[in-house]
Amino acid sequence: MPAPYVIEEYVRWSDVDFAGIIFYGSYVRFFEIAETELFRAAGLPHREFFDRFDIWLPRKAVHAEFFRPARLDDRLRVATYVARLGTKSLTLNFDVVHDDGPKLSAAGWQVLVCVDRPRLKSRPLPAELVRALAPYTLAADTARAALGVTLP
Repeated sequence: MPAPYVIEEYVRWSDVDFAGIIFYGSYVRFFEIAETELFRAAGLPHREFFDRFDIWLPRKAVHAEFFRPARLDDRLRVATYVARLGTKSLTLNFDVVHDDGPKLSAAGWQVLVCVDRPRLKSRPLPAELVRALAPYTLAADTARAALGVTLP
């Protein structure tokens, strides 16, 4: 059964504001770490993959919603999974959960587009990427059920 890929990460000093609450932009860092590790788990380390296929996967869109604040030294679980594999783009979902409870703390998604490196022109996703990420493709409800989380 497909499942989201999960990393654990602590909220660090550089992630918080003066009140000790995570700065909303810090979630993008968590998303990036989760994405990198998902690709690595799928057998596609970024450096090797980008060089082999001569592509980049820049973001077209980044979206986040916040439900419960994280604070300095909180341990978070960040789950990522593929919401959609298109012809020239893919959408990754991210669910952030505090280590101490089943409620969703934050959620987000990013659209990554495939471009060739020399000209930055749109091109189809490599078939190897589509095959490698297929096991991590699932609906948000299914992913959240696997994580045991609920919306606040």
